[in-house]
Formats: sequence, structure tokens, C-alpha cells
Amino acid sequence: MSMTRRNFLMRVGQAGGYSATFATMQALGIMPMKAQVVKPIEAQAGVGKGVSVVVAGGGVAGLVTAYELRKLGYKVTLLEARSRPGGRNWSARNGTTVEFIDGTKQQCTWEPGHYQNLGPGRLPSVHTTILGYCRELNVPLEVEINTSRSSLLQNDAVYGGKPVVQRKALNDARGHVSELLAKSIKGGALDTDLTKEDKDRMLSFLRTYGPLGFDGKYHGSDRAGIKQYPGAGSQTMQIEEPLDMHSLLDANFWSGILYEEAWDWQATMMQPVGGMDRIPYAFARELDKTKTIIYNAPVTSFKRTGANKGVEVTYMQNGKEQVIKADYMVNAMPLPIIKKMKNDLSAPYKAAIDGATYANSYKLAWESNRFWEKEYNIYGGLTFRAPGPTTVIWYPSANLMADKGILCTGYEDELNWGWEKLTLEEKFATAKKQLEKVHPGHSQELTKPIICMWRHIPYNEGSWIRSYGGGDAGYNTLIQPDGPIFFAGDHTTHVVGWQEGASQSGRRAAEMVSERVKSARMAGHYAPVEA
Repeated sequence: MSMTRRNFLMRVGQAGGYSATFATMQALGIMPMKAQVVKPIEAQAGVGKGVSVVVAGGGVAGLVTAYELRKLGYKVTLLEARSRPGGRNWSARNGTTVEFIDGTKQQCTWEPGHYQNLGPGRLPSVHTTILGYCRELNVPLEVEINTSRSSLLQNDAVYGGKPVVQRKALNDARGHVSELLAKSIKGGALDTDLTKEDKDRMLSFLRTYGPLGFDGKYHGSDRAGIKQYPGAGSQTMQIEEPLDMHSLLDANFWSGILYEEAWDWQATMMQPVGGMDRIPYAFARELDKTKTIIYNAPVTSFKRTGANKGVEVTYMQNGKEQVIKADYMVNAMPLPIIKKMKNDLSAPYKAAIDGATYANSYKLAWESNRFWEKEYNIYGGLTFRAPGPTTVIWYPSANLMADKGILCTGYEDELNWGWEKLTLEEKFATAKKQLEKVHPGHSQELTKPIICMWRHIPYNEGSWIRSYGGGDAGYNTLIQPDGPIFFAGDHTTHVVGWQEGASQSGRRAAEMVSERVKSARMAGHYAPVEA
């Protein structure tokens, strides 16, 4: 029976969870992972004097756009539908209300100091744009422990459903593969590929990499697991027996073992001290100095005016319709929101936006006693299990050794495994049941659950873009302005789902506006910039 790409991705998700599916989609080119090198904004100081810009959407892309435009002297108004900055960069803590489109509300009552990043949760060291803004805005960072060899891998179908420590699965697999390769070399299977000197050097490498005994076999290693630690007096180290390769192949733990090898998941990862939303609030503090942001101001329509020489944006505030006119607009709202509002975008732009589809990720978090640290020696990182509906347990990196913490027991796409058909209470009960398979007896310690399902969050209605109307042509359309209307957001980059993409898009939008203004000045449409 042939397998469709959709079925293949579903199987990847069932085997390795959300992160495996995401990485696979990147590898298949469905969610491109190509990063763009960001160039400094090349614009004359004060280029924006006398020019007005409306930025719609106060997520990271909109905040960066407004921040950079203000530096260049533009008169900027940022319209944000919510009472907070950040968009998907949202951290729940005591007092946070998570409200869905249907009016369902959850009130967070966690202890002071506890938080969960409901959107982005890590900053790769290769994402230099967003890290540069953290440095510029004095946002303190700490290490985000993205992987731990003490975390667990669990599959209902193998080992009686008992979890395996990641270090054991990883190092036993490496040992067995090294033994097989050593046998192949000794048996002459690679004689046409390796010289005698190469074979000797390769065998020496495998004895270290495996590690293999002098007999060329893998007998286990302290890298994989120790059943008795060395101690005082006569207490010596005793290593565990290795898992056999056949069972490891049945377990299919590979995506859970290797997820950190992705170029943008490798250590060192970082996070802001106190929550990811420290980043948008830092931007907001700077923009508030010039009263740039108008909160609780959802945009309802926008259109071009004066033969493409300006824009008119309508928004609501305090129950009344307001209108603002400007020379340009940077549209940094999610595409599912734009497609619902009245606008006069050109046909290719409408097609790209109306045909766009978004992922439907969610995060489910609880307040709990830190049993994972106290009893499992797990400090940060992720545990992976299969099958769904919950396949990820994400341990906190903040406040290590504290009595309690916030544990994320679900980070998936809501439309997998029938999850969307469950009530909230059924979701919570299911997540507890799944946790029991990994941490038996501890689900009763999970309290005060909060779930954020981005498909149901007002002014988002999705987590990140999956496809564009018209495919690549739709993407290529949206990265260019439609008259005086420009677009920003991670959906206008090849760094989808990351704040790096959002921040790069904001810089690019500011640069493109400035290029347009430069051309307009040369044509005599604006007064010259004062020296």
C-alpha cells in the first residue's frame, strides 16, 4: 500500500512527537529552515521625518518594525488588539486569563514566580537577530536546557511500556552500530573504500566512539547507565547490561534521541529570566516613551487612499470606531485575521492570504512538586513518548532545585489523535494518564492545569503558517508591498515559527519602507530630510 506524505508525517508524529514532525516537515521542504542573513538597516538618519506609518499587530514582528521605524524618525502608530504586547510571545503566570474564541476562560492561579511560555519557549544561539535585541534592550537571559541525557523515552509497544533513560538508548545504540561497523571493516566489506591505514584508524576511532572492547564488541558502558555508583569504601561502579539492538530498532526512539542535532536546536539555547514575554515588554517600554502603541485597538478594515499614496485604517476602541490615516501601513497581523477583515488588497495578495493554512499547536502545563528533579534526576530537557495524543513532556529550566515548578505535558498539534474532540476536562485527564506511563504515581501531583490552543485564541487563530494560497507564488507575493501596504511576520521569512523570523521580517519591513520613502523624496513627494 502506498503511503501519502500526510500519513508519513502522522507516523513520524506518532513515533517521535511534535518536534519530530516539525523537523521532518522542514527536511521535506514543507516548512523551510533556510535562515536569511540580516543586514543592518541602511537608511539615512532621520529619513522618516514627516512620514507616517501605521503598524498593525503588536507581536514581535510589529514591535521590531515600529522600534526600527521610530529610530529613523518616522511618526509611528502601532495598533494592538490586546491589552498586552507580544502576540504569540505570551507567558502565563498568576493572574493570566486564557480565553478562547467561544468565551471559555481559564484563570491562572499558580504561585508567584511560576510561569509557562505559551508560545515560543527557547532562543537558539544561532538566532542572532532576536538575541541582538535582547542585548540592546537589556533583557537578561539564562540557559534553556533543551536536552538532558537523564530525560526519558517511552513507547507503549516495547519494554512493556516502561521508559528508557535517554543516555542508555543513545549510547547502547551507538555501541551496537560501532560493533557492526567494526565487524564490517574486519570482514573486508569496506576494503574498496578504506586503505589499510584508514581501517586501522577507523577501528581505533570505534573503540573510543562505541566504546568497544579490545575484542571489538560492545559490552555496555558507564555512558549508558550505572546500576551502582562508585562510592566510599568498597563500593565500586557497576554498569548496566546494554539493551539489544533489535529492541532498540523496535522502540524507534531515534527522533527523541536526535532532535537536538537540528541546526537551530543545538546547545546553547537561551530564555529570558522570568519568562519569554520579557522581550515584547522590553520593546513596549521603549515604544511607550513616544506613546507609539495603542492597546485594545483591533483593526477592522484597511484600504489604500489617494492613488496608492496613503492608507486608511479603521479600528475599534472603547466600543467606538476610529480611523487613522498614514503614508504607509505595515501589516504584521496573522493571516487568518487579515483574511476576515475588509480590505482592498490586490487579487494576488488576497489569494495568498485567503488560501493560507496554519498549524494548530497547543501547550498544556501544570503546577507540581518537582518530582522529576527529586526522583529522576531530570533538570530541564524533554521526554518523548509514543503514541499520542500527548508525546512530549517539557521540564522547566528556570528555578532549578525549587520545591515546585511548572511542567508542560503536551506540545502537539491539536488536530492529531482526535485531541480536538475532547472536552477540557477530558484533555487534562488524558494528559495525566499519559504522564503515568512515564512517571508512575506522580500524575496526582499535577494541579492547576492551563492549556493554550492557538487555533482558539482571539487575534491569532493558529500557531504558525503551514502553506500559502498559491504555494511559493503566494509567499513571493507577500514579501513584496501592495502599494503602500507592507507585510511583516515570520510568515514572510524562511524562519517560520521562530522569533528570529519575526524580528528579521520587522527589520526588513522598516528597510523597505525607507527605500520607498527615499524613492518618493527623489521624485519630490516629500520635503528633503534635514541634515
